[in-house]
Amino acid sequence: MRIGEIAALVGLTTRAIRHYHHVGLLPEPERRPNGYRAYGVRDAVLLARVRRLTELGLSLDEVRDVLAEDAGRDLADVLEELDADLARQQAELAERRRRLAVLLAAGPGEGEPVSPALAALFAQAPPTDSPSAAKDREHLTLLDATGAAGEELYALLGPLAADPAVLALYERLDALADAPVDDPRIGPLAAELVAAVPAELIAALRTDTGPPVAAEGFKEALLADYAPAQARVVALVMEAFTTGGPA
Repeated sequence: MRIGEIAALVGLTTRAIRHYHHVGLLPEPERRPNGYRAYGVRDAVLLARVRRLTELGLSLDEVRDVLAEDAGRDLADVLEELDADLARQQAELAERRRRLAVLLAAGPGEGEPVSPALAALFAQAPPTDSPSAAKDREHLTLLDATGAAGEELYALLGPLAADPAVLALYERLDALADAPVDDPRIGPLAAELVAAVPAELIAALRTDTGPPVAAEGFKEALLADYAPAQARVVALVMEAFTTGGPA
């Protein structure tokens, strides 16, 4: 068969067949004395399989892998594995849709690319314009994205996030934006912040049992995000959270 004939037989275009030659999916057949390619039944069977696999949504790289692994195997085994792989992809898509649903439920402008657990935590917090509260939200988003925080920690943070009294502490931290590092408000505020956090949450934040909030790289970057007096408050709080020492 010539290329036009095999293309018509398997329902492909000649351009597609030439592309399969180019990417190595279909070996180049022998050529006749006149220079035309001579395709056989085996080539048609291979092209039909490529077409079926691509129609199932596999990329050409995935098709190549399937063909390489399927040599000498029963078709039933190949189809069972393909079905299992499609089921896995379907489950992954369902999980992605579930996460999107959580973000959409947060309302216009409120959804963020975070885990459903963190999105639920954010939904519990009362609205505020506090810059310090916004920073905490950003830091949690970073920990969430790196996998350094999880559902257990967010569950412990829930009551704290929903407590309106915490907003007053954020506002007091905001008030230190232009203060010197020896401002007398620093120590009392740090102590009150630590006192507001349940013991279970402090235990989860310890470096040996919880997320690495005291890792030097993260700690330095976090403190640099605050004004000097605010950074001193945060450093005292972090010390108490990670070592159990006083704020």
